[in-house]
Formats: sequence, C-alpha cells, structure tokens
Amino acid sequence: MSDTIFIVGGNGYIGSHTNLLLLDKGYKTVVLDKQQPEYLVNLPGWIWEEADLQNLASLESVFLKYNPKAVIHFAASIEVAESQINPQKYYFNNVVGTLNLLKVMNDFGVRNLVFSSTAAVYGLPKHIPINENDQTKPINTYGKTKLVVENILEDYYHSYGLKSVILRYFNACGADHLGRSGECHEPESHLIPILLEVASGKRPEFGIYGDDYETLDGTCIRDYIHVEDLATAHLAALEGLLDEKLSFEKINLGTGSGFSVKEIVEKAKQITKKNIAIKISERRAGDPDKLIASNQKAKELLEWKPQKSDLDTIILSAWNWLNRK
Repeated sequence: MSDTIFIVGGNGYIGSHTNLLLLDKGYKTVVLDKQQPEYLVNLPGWIWEEADLQNLASLESVFLKYNPKAVIHFAASIEVAESQINPQKYYFNNVVGTLNLLKVMNDFGVRNLVFSSTAAVYGLPKHIPINENDQTKPINTYGKTKLVVENILEDYYHSYGLKSVILRYFNACGADHLGRSGECHEPESHLIPILLEVASGKRPEFGIYGDDYETLDGTCIRDYIHVEDLATAHLAALEGLLDEKLSFEKINLGTGSGFSVKEIVEKAKQITKKNIAIKISERRAGDPDKLIASNQKAKELLEWKPQKSDLDTIILSAWNWLNRK
C-alpha cells in the first residue's frame, strides 16, 4: 500500500481547503472528482483524477493506480431545498455513491476513512448545545442521506473492520488565508457569501427569513466555523486513524457558540464598508431558533479547537476571496 491519501470530492469547498492543508503538511494526496474549477488548476502538488462515484470502473482504476492508505470523503449533493424536490438524486449521489466507494475500499484493503457528515442529522434539537449522543432525527432528505451513510459506516466497521471518523459540521464559512480557494457554489445558497455578494453589488438585497425568533435580536443563531478550522480537524481525524488511536467515532465540528443573522450583517457592513440592503421575510419551515455544537469531544479526541472562527476572520477572508483578481 502506498502513502497516498485520496480526497474524494476534493475539488469542492471544504475538500479543497483540506487538500491544501495536507499538501502544506507534506502529505501526498490525490483528488478524486468529476471536475476541477479553474482556480485550482495550477496549484503546486495538486493531483486530480477524474472519477465518478456512480461508476465503479472509474473508482477501481484510480485505486489500482495509487492503492491509497486512507480516504477522506467529501463528495455529496448538499442543497437542502433541492433534496426535498429531488430525493432520488440525493440517495443515488450520497448513499449509492458511498456504497460504491466502500466496496472498492474493501476490495483494495483500504481501512481508513474520514467522512464528511452534517449537523442536519440532528433535525430540530431538543437542547443546546448539541452533543453527539443527542437524538438524530433529520427533517430533510439531505440530512437523511447522511445519517443513512453514518449507519452504513458503523456496520462496515463491525463487519469488515473499516475504520471511520464521522465529522458532523455546523456552518462552514470563510476562505483560505492565501486566497487559493474559497466558497464558490453554483447557485450560491449559503448566508455569508450571499451577504457579501449584496455588499459587492452582485445582488440587490439580502433576505432575512424571520426576525421574531427567541433570540436577543429576533434572528436565528448558528454556529459558524471557518473552513480552515474544519480542515485541521480532518487532518487530526486522519492522523488519529493512521496512528490507530481512533477506530469509529462521530464527532461534532463547531465552535460551541454562535452568531445571529443580524450580527453577521452588521459585521459585514463594518468590514466591507458597504451599505447592505435588507429585506425581512417570513420564517422558513423547520428553522430552529439556535443550532450550536458541543465541541468537547473534538477537543478531547482530536486535540482540536477552532483558531480562525471569530467573525472578523471569517468575513474578511470570504470578502478577500470574493474580490480576488
């Protein structure tokens, strides 16, 4: 077996930042993805192999070529609203695709996996902060598919000895401090980049869905975590598996605190020095007042804590990425 680490979906938002960190740390990585954004093409050390989780032959060929030591798995469809409209796409991409990946990993004797999950597996929490032993009852198809995969991974650990660390993200945000990668979804659906697009004049206004929640300013509070902090957690999980300190774990990745929508708007105005037009709309169904992670387990098992998840660093890095040349 080689010392190569596969990063599946590594040309995406969180995957690309994790790959940058591993490359900076001297790891040999190969990104498996269906396409590569132009801004990643000329980065030093970036090796990309075109592969599709729906195509077993394409997976088998890259495993045969590199025979990796471990896999970090990001590839998934992630839009909550779309998952409600087109669940078939989500079950095929997120569940069937992962089953194909696990089959090939088993066939090639690869026994280490870091899996990108989501706080959406919890659904509407009964108490805050949320810890890993709380009820998992997702309220959308996206969250359901991630929970299905979590259960599959538990079965594969017990039956096949395939070790995995499941990382449940809260709200990923921000961009690489050197401007090498950032948030770039099509269409964009995340709060901070949409807000900054309004500040830059690319959108006319920013919508706040409900200002009558049980919070100090009436807007939802969420746990925002810088994407580079997420990357360091993936590296810690990978090294825990390779050093045989971890075998099967589910771990939240969050800051343990949160910011309201209005707090983020005010900070964005301050950093960008732009006026941002706001429109208050009705609440969206299923939006809880607060979603905040307990990150105690991540601190204990991964020896990890966020370093860049203050609001100034998050918004400034995202703003610099949006205005890159």
